[in-house]
Amino acid sequence: MPVGSEANPLRVAIIGSGPSGFYAAEDVLSQDDVAVQVDMFDRLPTPFGLVRAGVAPDHPKIKSVTRVYDRIAQHPSFRFRGNVEFGTDLEYEDLLEYFHAVIFCVGARSDRRLGIPREHLPGSHGASDFVGWYNASPDQRNLTFDFSGDNVVVVGNGNVAMDVARVLMLPPDELTATDIGGHALRALSENKVRQVTILGRRGPAQAAFTYRELKELADRDDIDVVVDPADMDLDPHSLHDTEQAPDRGRDQVLGLLREIAERPARGCDRRIVFRFLMSPVEILGDERVTGVEVVRNELYRGNSGALRARATGAHEVIPADIVFRAIGYQGVALPGVPFDPVSATIPNDRGRVIDPLTGQPRPGEYVAGWIKRGPTGIIGTNKPDAQETVEALLEDVREHRLRRNVLPAHVFERFLAERQGEVVSFDDWKYLDAWEVDKGAEAGRPRLKFARVETMLRTLRERDAAGG
Repeated sequence: MPVGSEANPLRVAIIGSGPSGFYAAEDVLSQDDVAVQVDMFDRLPTPFGLVRAGVAPDHPKIKSVTRVYDRIAQHPSFRFRGNVEFGTDLEYEDLLEYFHAVIFCVGARSDRRLGIPREHLPGSHGASDFVGWYNASPDQRNLTFDFSGDNVVVVGNGNVAMDVARVLMLPPDELTATDIGGHALRALSENKVRQVTILGRRGPAQAAFTYRELKELADRDDIDVVVDPADMDLDPHSLHDTEQAPDRGRDQVLGLLREIAERPARGCDRRIVFRFLMSPVEILGDERVTGVEVVRNELYRGNSGALRARATGAHEVIPADIVFRAIGYQGVALPGVPFDPVSATIPNDRGRVIDPLTGQPRPGEYVAGWIKRGPTGIIGTNKPDAQETVEALLEDVREHRLRRNVLPAHVFERFLAERQGEVVSFDDWKYLDAWEVDKGAEAGRPRLKFARVETMLRTLRERDAAGG
């Protein structure tokens, strides 16, 4: 019986439940000529990946995309299986036995290192850890951050850097109106930070944050946003590029940065200072962070034509009680799956996983999202990315390139129950979701997030014991 027929439906495992996973599921399930069953796995009981654990709590509109994922999850041939960890509860060899195809959509879980002396001192953190911590991710729930000092340095000038700076500057009453984790709300309510310095290794014309993120800060009347007017005198290379290749988003950012640079200081209690053409060369301190030594950069045009930064001889020290590196997320290797340590992605050709030994696609193995292309783009970027991968998968189905025989679904159900006795379904997640919202309403907040896996599982056990 051909794979994809009613008698032998295409069984697809999706590892990861972030945007790329849901968009891949949507595309697979929308086929009229292929019978499909989709099982989505996540090591946490909660779906949605960085939409839940990475979007800043004061940006609830961005999180509303989960309504689309809720709709996808209602498809009768879709199953969400949370609290199932690939490599432990579900191994690579298990996928070969039970599924015709697997799509790895695990994102990028770690963050890039600076590679400078004393990077591991107490007070030096990855921005992803801070973001996960304030979003109540179980992975970062037990981390601690010392906000008793005045100064924070954030290395990087993308949207994550902006989120970190903004969350540190928001007054407690604004944080209370969000779904920020309760432990983070308590800690940040005692926050003594008065200045956040954001370092960009290149100039303002190469800033990676968006106009919307910058304007959100610029429009506040309780934070001084500071840009050195001298930084807005663009170098010849940047000036040439902005004149020859207009870019609406970049030009809006530059226009607003110039406006900010011309503003007089208002004497606010808290400040965010942008420093361009600066790279950290060393974190200072003995027992914990006390500052960052930085070097002034200049821009040159590399062989590819892109503008690159190189150090000059001008150094200075910026006081810092905390340093956050926000220079990009990074993928991690999965057991049994090829991995390119240079790009920190799974090697692939339009979504087909490539065996590095043969240079050929591995039958039935696919990849989508950040672990496919690297940590670039916004949430919506994952949709066409996933569609490209699914197109490759369906082409392989129609060309009969997938293995034809896998063990039946009911056998897999028994296997998974024996391997992991507390699999969380999407209905279970909806119960947890409603619990968070109800508890939040009682406290006058949008929701009170679970921050521990064991608490989620105990809540589900209590529901089951009560006959809920």
